[in-house]
Amino acid sequence: IEVVNSLIAQKVDAIAISANDADALVPVLKKAMERGITVISWDSGVAKEGRQLHLNPSDTGLIGETIIKLAADHLPEGGEVAILSASSTATNQNAWIDAAKKILPEKFPKIKLVATVYGDDDSAKSTDEAKGLLKSYPNLKAIIAPTTVGVVAAAQVVTDENLIGKVNVTGLALPSEFKKFIDNGSSQAVALWNPIDLGYSAVYLAHDLAVKKEEAKPGATLSIGRVGKVTLDDTNSAAMAPPFQFDKSNIEKFSKIY
Repeated sequence: IEVVNSLIAQKVDAIAISANDADALVPVLKKAMERGITVISWDSGVAKEGRQLHLNPSDTGLIGETIIKLAADHLPEGGEVAILSASSTATNQNAWIDAAKKILPEKFPKIKLVATVYGDDDSAKSTDEAKGLLKSYPNLKAIIAPTTVGVVAAAQVVTDENLIGKVNVTGLALPSEFKKFIDNGSSQAVALWNPIDLGYSAVYLAHDLAVKKEEAKPGATLSIGRVGKVTLDDTNSAAMAPPFQFDKSNIEKFSKIY
């Protein structure tokens, strides 16, 4: 809120923001829009009344299904899994987890979600939460962390506690940070969108709204330059692209990119 107030005072043309809380930023972002500043959210959304459009990195339902599938693909007999998330108020994490829960009975009936815990995107807390899951659920087969901080912490715990081959860690990870865990077998596969494309697309949209005076309205198709186009839904939200899987076949290549 302090940062946004500062940007308003500087009379910037546009603000592109990723939120840790969907509602807390709404009043100050409304003020920004009233002053003629273009406001969009990206990655983790702001509530509809606090921005002109929101760019999701991918489709919420598809991410939810992907994070469960990453675990289920290596559990043919099914089993217990747990989710290690970021903060309990992170809109993107919560939306993906809700989507994952909805898809479970229909597509993955053998997978039992036993717990969801929060590491607040802090390495030390995420490590403690991962250890807590392993202690509380001795039959746990996978930890799913839809956060790049949590997934590294969980894989390190599985490595340190000699549980490679017994507990698979998966979720959303940066290839450069996670390569060693694919290599050592504590993870079979992870996924992520391309954050370079996501940052590019967010700035492209903010520019076109602010400078070219493009209108953000339901059904509008807007360019995101070299990445392609997006079409806004009834909440003025759009998805950039589906998540991409990283495993032993391609982690080497992508770890050198990001």
